[in-house]
Amino acid sequence: MPLFLISGGFIALFGLAALIDLDALSGAVDWGFNIAATYFGLYWQVLLLATFLIGLLLCVLPGGRAIMGGLATPEFTMFQWGSMIMCTLLAGGGVFWAAGEPIAHFLYSPPLYGAEGATPAAVNPAIAQSFMHWGFLAWAILGSLSTVMLMHYHYEKGLPLAPRTLLYPVFGDRAINGPIGLIADACSIIAVVAGTVGPIGFLGLQVSYGLADLFGIPNVFATQFVVIAGLVAVYTISAMTGLSRGIQLLSKLNVLLAGLLLLFVLIAGPTGFIFGSFFSGFGTYLANFFQMALYRGEAGVFGDPGWLGWWTVFFWGWFMGYGPLMAMFIARVSRGRSIRSIIIMLSIVAPIVTNFWFTIVGGTGIAMELADPGSISTAFEGFNLPAALLAITSNLPMGFLVSLLFLVLTTIFVATTGDSMSYMIASTMSTAETPPAAIRVFWGVAMGVMALILISVGSGGVSKLQSFIVVTAVPVSLLLLPSLWDALRITLAKGKVQ
Repeated sequence: MPLFLISGGFIALFGLAALIDLDALSGAVDWGFNIAATYFGLYWQVLLLATFLIGLLLCVLPGGRAIMGGLATPEFTMFQWGSMIMCTLLAGGGVFWAAGEPIAHFLYSPPLYGAEGATPAAVNPAIAQSFMHWGFLAWAILGSLSTVMLMHYHYEKGLPLAPRTLLYPVFGDRAINGPIGLIADACSIIAVVAGTVGPIGFLGLQVSYGLADLFGIPNVFATQFVVIAGLVAVYTISAMTGLSRGIQLLSKLNVLLAGLLLLFVLIAGPTGFIFGSFFSGFGTYLANFFQMALYRGEAGVFGDPGWLGWWTVFFWGWFMGYGPLMAMFIARVSRGRSIRSIIIMLSIVAPIVTNFWFTIVGGTGIAMELADPGSISTAFEGFNLPAALLAITSNLPMGFLVSLLFLVLTTIFVATTGDSMSYMIASTMSTAETPPAAIRVFWGVAMGVMALILISVGSGGVSKLQSFIVVTAVPVSLLLLPSLWDALRITLAKGKVQ
């Protein structure tokens, strides 16, 4: 109950503050964002890089073969398991950003590369920078090391499957039973709610924009309200049915529809350009991997986060905020899998699939812009992400149908995030193996209501939420620190036992 009151109360106060005085809230969020970007940016960059590299080390240690979760065989098939994991990060915004980020970096080349925008020279840097933000490091922080920790402590030591358990190596029983653990759980829940409300609110704007563009339905708050209410109903019902039914079925549907659409774009779009830019962009990504991961050249100063703050630091904060609860989710669906297979799926397979997804969607947009300047950039003006996606899809054969299906896909993607996160928030608040349906419903509805409040106060509300995501990631990034050495210790110990 205290955890529910702290996290639920904080979210309620944030929504109330947005309704009462958005300007004052905006000022507070901007101040917090500047502090996070200025003083935590470098720490986050090092944390993500170290998490990825240590994860690779675990794969080659003898202990990496150890089966986790107390089951001899996996609970889910490889396809079911991979689908649920793939839908986590991609659902958080992969459709929005797959269209928008490569185009943004193509038109305004990242400062590390400094290529002339909107020219062939800007293609590889644009693709490579998108790969950095949605590739190896982003996926690793979602639960490679922290999943190993949680599976060890929960299934083998009987500790709670909760964010507080990540602090057990440092604080011992005080992390499990004291106020430290309560704060850790509350911070993780708030960060996940902030990270999930953003895509929910953005989906309302995107689908509303799409309905206006495709069917002439007015792009007004009433339309956005109906879209978000429908989305909340879908993912709340899915979360109520649990991991093995609703969440798994929604994830499988998601992967199948995404696969069909990607295949269509790959064949009907600029196929040669997509493959060429994927391999050359991946080469640029690997060749400049450490430079991009630790790039500090455009870090800005206090009050001006600079390019790094608005791009890399924002993404790292967003993904870290998901980290503890996503590790819980992956721990729940990965029983019977080895440490090695979990890390390879999370840190290598999922990033490469995501990168190819970005090249198909974003690379198609870049090819269209190169062939016909203005075909994408005109719609994209003012960083209009919904317009970028529809500008790309409408230029394809059967553009109307493809645009409509991409809107459906986007909706299902966000629904998979909503259902899995409301399920895991409820799990954090419950000691039962299956969390009470009432708590799952509450958090599902609460995230939808918060998104509607932020949309109702104008576009500034959603943009402030994006900054708020970064602020909430500060305490969560400290929770993830012990995983750097403890996952390694656990794996080494398992190697000695074998």
